[in-house]
Amino acid sequence: MKVHLKALGCRLNEAELEQWSQEFRSAGHEIVPSVPDADVLVLNTCAVTSDASGKSRRLMHRLYRENPQARLVVSGCYATLQANEVADAMGVDLVIPNAEKDRLPQTVMQRFELPVMPVMATEPGESPLFMRGRQRAFIKIQDGCRYRCTFCIVTVARGDERSRSETEIINEINVLHQQGVQEAVLTGVHVGGYGSDIGSSLYALVQRILQETDIPRLRFASVEPWDLPDDFFSLFANPRLMPHMHLPLQSGADSVLRRMARRCKTAEFAALVAEARRAVPGFNVTTDIIVGFPGETETEWQETLAYVESVGFGHMHIFTYSAREGTKAARLPDPVADAVKKQRSQSLHVVGERMKQDWLQAQVGQVVPVLWEYARETSGGQRIYTGYTPNYYKVTVSVADNVLLENRITSTRLQSVDTSESVLCGRMEDDET
Repeated sequence: MKVHLKALGCRLNEAELEQWSQEFRSAGHEIVPSVPDADVLVLNTCAVTSDASGKSRRLMHRLYRENPQARLVVSGCYATLQANEVADAMGVDLVIPNAEKDRLPQTVMQRFELPVMPVMATEPGESPLFMRGRQRAFIKIQDGCRYRCTFCIVTVARGDERSRSETEIINEINVLHQQGVQEAVLTGVHVGGYGSDIGSSLYALVQRILQETDIPRLRFASVEPWDLPDDFFSLFANPRLMPHMHLPLQSGADSVLRRMARRCKTAEFAALVAEARRAVPGFNVTTDIIVGFPGETETEWQETLAYVESVGFGHMHIFTYSAREGTKAARLPDPVADAVKKQRSQSLHVVGERMKQDWLQAQVGQVVPVLWEYARETSGGQRIYTGYTPNYYKVTVSVADNVLLENRITSTRLQSVDTSESVLCGRMEDDET
């Protein structure tokens, strides 16, 4: 049978797609990139914001319209929080909540009685990652979260913390590396809390991965800043651990952070960032900011603007607050007017873009290893490849059309910044992988 997998939202959803694709293929089924070609459509939904829920709903309807004959399976946070609504939607054959998604392939095969080919009949060594045009793999290391930030619906949808074993994670990375994957990204709902339920820790896991795998590049998805131990950044002495972390701040005002039930104060966050930059020159810290949280005063907003500028970030994901039913924040008084939220968001985007351009300019002149991902053809016999530096800045390079760089790591001199696209422009230094 032919299975098409689609995800919206976080890197964890992407990591789950990869796990499912491996399991479907090991049972003899084929992963296909095209919706009309599929016998089964699997959608992993998102509900982190109201907009994400809307996108999940619209994509669910679109998949049905594009292939009404296929079986439609819906999972993820939106499907968990709105299970009855999703189950009643036209074309949906099966809803699998987050608590049961680890067994999604088995459930789908049993429910639809999909015929299974012998394992020996499947093509050996082909990774579904490359069928989706990807050179890095998202590795799910845990699910769920023990904390309850007042704005977060994901902890409601994902449930309690559950960590995968170190050995299982290491085995997955080794298999993917054997299939050609060059970079693994550790992801989860509460990545920093990894191991709390199995007597391990994120620090211990990373140590073992660096010791027991040879994958060239390892990095993190979002990690809550309060989870990192004092010696955490000593791990980055190993050059295979990429010098970039996404540490969600959410607000630069301690009074707002208290209302959010965040466990990190601004002074602690600034000290953590300073420690990272002391330990690793050029360390890139990116973050999340929520604009217009209930009760956010003009004074608190100005505190956030000043704080963000004082810390400096390579990139900011800026979210305009939207109430999510089922969260404590939805019941807080003094909502911020939409017009005010819009104005504050626009102001922060201006600040964020200026900081990003400053960080990009600071990279110019360096020679760094770049992992190349894809290319586009140009006139005149040239190809323009796009890739990423270790500290996660996007780079482009122009080469002759007979030069193949996809999924290679090469030394590249960063020559300039394309300010219109916010990317670095590079020049090949050598052809070594």
